[in-house]
Amino acid sequence: MADQISLTVNGETRRSAARTVAELVAELGFKPEKVAVERNGVIAPRSAHGETPVADGDVLEIVHFVGGGDHTDSWSVAGHTFHSRLIVGTGKYKDFAQNAAAVEASGAEIVTVAVRRVNVSDPNAPMLTDYIDPKKITYLPNTAGCFTADEAIRTLRLAREAGGWELVKLEVLGEARTLYPDMRETLKATEILAKEGFKPMVYCTDDPIAAKQLEEAGAVAVMPLGAPIGSGLGIQNRVTIRLIVEGASVPVLVDAGVGTASDAAVAMELGCDGVLMNTAIAEAKDPLRMARAMKLAVEAGRDAYLAGRMGTRKYADPSSPLAGLI
Repeated sequence: MADQISLTVNGETRRSAARTVAELVAELGFKPEKVAVERNGVIAPRSAHGETPVADGDVLEIVHFVGGGDHTDSWSVAGHTFHSRLIVGTGKYKDFAQNAAAVEASGAEIVTVAVRRVNVSDPNAPMLTDYIDPKKITYLPNTAGCFTADEAIRTLRLAREAGGWELVKLEVLGEARTLYPDMRETLKATEILAKEGFKPMVYCTDDPIAAKQLEEAGAVAVMPLGAPIGSGLGIQNRVTIRLIVEGASVPVLVDAGVGTASDAAVAMELGCDGVLMNTAIAEAKDPLRMARAMKLAVEAGRDAYLAGRMGTRKYADPSSPLAGLI
């Protein structure tokens, strides 16, 4: 065994049998193409790692890329971690370019996408993937427009075949006027999809019992409506949303009904893990500005929840002490 030398690597002293930078990188278990090395204050070119010697007393820094910024308040669903708590839809925009710009302004890392037939008469027609890169933004295929469990399951099987997605959004609607979920069909679809390896995030009524049943059936997140889809009415029942949050062991995201930034903030103040919206941004007079507003509202609501709001009182309580009043 070769004599060992003493090196300082990333501020720590260690013994090593390596005689070149390449041998040291290999000894530490790193892939050379993923790290950069500085030896005694001088960068060691990757192409020369095999010829760059290391000697007793050398000081080396070995670095790689990590995500920047403060992401301590991330959230996870089915093994995927995200830093934005805002999910946006991809319908109702005037074109794909505006949609892509709104997604960027919102800071969202997930977009919901409907599964629709391709235009067989024009295979070169623009597609959403031409504008929003699924390698950079997580696509969440959904079952918008499905009114039975069988329709929803078929749609998501096709989605998995098209893009390999297992993290999906399930919604099974009861009827067209209210677009309320049919919870019997939704629960049935959840059970089947979970058995097939899907990770369904499930749109549901704002019912704590139904939400818990979905979780037990295999939902990786529950998504109670704040108000009817596309209504912009805001969160109509804060009590039940809060009860769902308190009883859930999976992420809870308000889905549907958000109309403006204050609605998004309320959802987050209730302790929800995130908010999903489409119409509130797409149908705003200035979608990009509204997207930015929603981003800030979600962040503000989350901060307010973590800060812990003051208690409510039946009567006034002066901010300034009355003792010593002139």
